[in-house]
Amino acid sequence: MNHQAPSPRILLKRLRELMAEPLEPQDRLDRIVGQIADNMVAAVCSVYVLRADSVLELYATQGLKRDAVHLASLRMGQGLVGTIAASARPLNLSDAQSHPAFRYLPETGEEIYHSFMGVPILRAGRTLGVLVVQNTDEHAYSEEEVEALQTAAMLLAELIASGDLKKITRPGMELDLTRSVSLSGDAYGEGIALGHAVLHEPRIMINNLVNEDSDAEIARLRAAIEKLRFSIDELLQRNDVPSEGEHREVLETYRMFAHDRGWVRRLEEAIMLGLTAEGAVEKVQSDTKARMIRLTDPFMRDRMHDLDDLANRLLRQLTGHAVDTDGENFPEDAVVVARVMGPAELLDYPREKLRGLVLEEGAATSHVIIVARAMGIPVIGQATGVAAQVENGDAIIVDGDDGEVHVRPLDAVVTAYEEKLRLRARRQEQFRALRSVDPVSADGVRFKLMMNAGLLVDLPQLDDSGAEGIGLFRTELQFMIASRMPKAAEQESFYRQVLDHAGNRPVTFRTLDIGSDKMVSYFRAQEEENPAMGWRAIRLALDRPYLLRMQLRALMKASAGETLRVMVPMVSEVGEIREARALMAKEVQYMARFGHQVPRRIELGAMLEVPALLYEIDELMAEVDFVSVGSNDLYQFFMAIDRGNARVSDRYDTISKPFLRMLRDIVRAGERNNVPVTLCGEYASKPISALALFAIGYRSVSMSATAIGPVKAMLLGLDISAVSDVVNAALDDPANLTPVRALLERFAGEHNIPL
Repeated sequence: MNHQAPSPRILLKRLRELMAEPLEPQDRLDRIVGQIADNMVAAVCSVYVLRADSVLELYATQGLKRDAVHLASLRMGQGLVGTIAASARPLNLSDAQSHPAFRYLPETGEEIYHSFMGVPILRAGRTLGVLVVQNTDEHAYSEEEVEALQTAAMLLAELIASGDLKKITRPGMELDLTRSVSLSGDAYGEGIALGHAVLHEPRIMINNLVNEDSDAEIARLRAAIEKLRFSIDELLQRNDVPSEGEHREVLETYRMFAHDRGWVRRLEEAIMLGLTAEGAVEKVQSDTKARMIRLTDPFMRDRMHDLDDLANRLLRQLTGHAVDTDGENFPEDAVVVARVMGPAELLDYPREKLRGLVLEEGAATSHVIIVARAMGIPVIGQATGVAAQVENGDAIIVDGDDGEVHVRPLDAVVTAYEEKLRLRARRQEQFRALRSVDPVSADGVRFKLMMNAGLLVDLPQLDDSGAEGIGLFRTELQFMIASRMPKAAEQESFYRQVLDHAGNRPVTFRTLDIGSDKMVSYFRAQEEENPAMGWRAIRLALDRPYLLRMQLRALMKASAGETLRVMVPMVSEVGEIREARALMAKEVQYMARFGHQVPRRIELGAMLEVPALLYEIDELMAEVDFVSVGSNDLYQFFMAIDRGNARVSDRYDTISKPFLRMLRDIVRAGERNNVPVTLCGEYASKPISALALFAIGYRSVSMSATAIGPVKAMLLGLDISAVSDVVNAALDDPANLTPVRALLERFAGEHNIPL
């Protein structure tokens, strides 16, 4: 047989025409394989589609027996077709039957064919099926023929992804692309959400694959690459990018890939085959990702993410595509799915439509998860591979209680979760019934349960939860959601709304804590190797006193004639509190001089987050009106862990003897100095952690609003004296090796305390 070189451009054009014709799905597939066979001068062309049960089913063929369609099948990894699907790589054989993986399917009549070429049908690196051509003679297909078949496979991927093949899928069978997927992660925010997936920075799917003019498409590609290179160079030249460090290394890697001649050559070759510039980027990236996705080397997997990001950047240059977070095309029951994201990015989404958050990375105390919990939505982190399994608009269930994610769930799973939601609603109703009940233990000890907040949308939870006030108001969130620095009048109006809603309930405002992973777009901070311990919070504020003075002035005006409670974050030594108090005094003088009414009383507190303060704890107590223990950062610095790194953030038990002894030292220092001590952060949000705090002497805690009901329910039946005896005895006895968590669980079980 004479094997002339195929014409990819003609093939793509004809396939695109077939895709547009009003045909039934089977007719369309049959005509597509016929067209490919004619163009490739092949005796056989077959399409195998991957089912949800990991079986590749023959969906269409020209050349094999027609009766075999929808009957012939191979498991993933079985035979030549299964090998291609499992490896996501082409297979080009002059004598297929001599290959060790060859498996004869008698129902197909393929025994007379020798030459074989198969390519995976890929979409975003994910295998959807296999496209095969065969001939009777022994013939090694050329590189151009392999490329042509891969290009045809892209259009088949588009067809499979459209869902059109559901109509010809046998009853009881389901395609892999639409199968139900369940993943496990770490539960970081309680609750259950049934909604629809929204991919954060979603893959850009290409609608137009076939070009009309290769030269024009290459010109478009080169122009977009130049813009891409320029944008990366511009980032590297900015003053806020240091001369060394991880951020620069990532950008340097991007620049290296963007200037890689091999990458650009592969893109241009794909265009010469008949693809548009966008289609070429999609093809080259999908091929590369399919080769790299099975690598276990962390370095190489990071490079895969780099290439993904670079390809998406280039596609955005070509398409002008921007991520929609304005809510116009946002589902009413959105669950955001991301590999990784920052708190400001989450706040870009319309809060009223957000139902849950799923991350491939993230740790319990990372700020994006803290913000999500403050929003009252269920959160799951460490859900490895979830972004690749989800398409925009997929039905999704997030179980923030058990750390489960169900994508495209089965009807039985949906029914089970609807029942779980009803049970949870009844439980929440029980908690709501406790709103007006004073938090007093069974042995008569009075507690103060307050909530953490940071946005106006948090404020209705003050009433719903029965919180006695706001023990931590994170003022930086207002700055993080703004595209520019909020003006003094805007800050004042914001703080007044918070105070008005709180009424006679206390609100403790934390001054700006920007830095670390809480950066604002309009503030150029120096890139740091370890930002959590760098230029942030009070350190930044004292170096840029205008920021702090403007905020203090807005707080004072909003609190005119009332009590203002302000606390300073990240205090490392008592001198910083003295400087902050001096700045506050200047603002009081300024306001008095210009006739502004000042607060009736100003209470200044320090957040105790840095362990060094323990060694001048009495001096600190002499300078402040109250102390708030910032449990998240204090634990991070005390245990020398990165709270945003899931590999270590869950390594140590937060209810450990060393940490509890330190927390006990702090509350005892408050008692002997007659200074109120409150613990805020996420530590008190779990009933068992709150139980440990109550046992060592804490009587005032601030937590997420959703945690107040469960903590109060635990508290009401508690004998504080009894649990204090158990925990303090364990902390004071070096010979007692039983973990405190185990002691508390045993105590709760014996005394019927709900944890």
